[in-house]
Amino acid sequence: MPGDAATQVTDSAAQASTDGDWLRTLVREIPDYPRPGITFRDITPLLADPVGFRRCVDELAGRFADVEVDCVVGVESRGFILAAPIAYCLGAAFVPVRKAGKLPWAVVREEYELEYGRDKLEIHRDAIHPDERVLVIDDVLATGGTALATARLIEALGGDIVGIGLLIEIAGLGGRDAFADRRLEVLASY
Repeated sequence: MPGDAATQVTDSAAQASTDGDWLRTLVREIPDYPRPGITFRDITPLLADPVGFRRCVDELAGRFADVEVDCVVGVESRGFILAAPIAYCLGAAFVPVRKAGKLPWAVVREEYELEYGRDKLEIHRDAIHPDERVLVIDDVLATGGTALATARLIEALGGDIVGIGLLIEIAGLGGRDAFADRRLEVLASY
């Protein structure tokens, strides 16, 4: 039952450390990728570790167990991996936000700035309904461009963002500043 899962998640997350050291040991740093001067945070070692992967899902779900969530939005592509099990834990629907041209039906599109360029995100026009309570999940918060574009898509469809959950924050890039008025939960900061 979804309620039982949320209770279980809350209990395990309450016992977990909040300093993020455990998570940083499971994230590989790749210098100069995808461009010189950028350090890419690769979460594939975390995903390959069943205990670590479960812990990050449980901790993120647990941080939002006190909020009613109708759907969890996962941002392409690593956000999908986290958002789907979090949606399951919270008894909510899962909605993908994808890069332009990947969704097969009518979409809403948002263009945004990355720390190393520009990109576009899309969501199906019928994915979010007015006043639905939406939790956004992604892997990394850097400049905040991807998360802001996702928020604009959700709000364009009438959704109410109840929180944003992230594995990692690159604190020096200032992405958090764009979310001063929103609930933002991060498992580890760099």
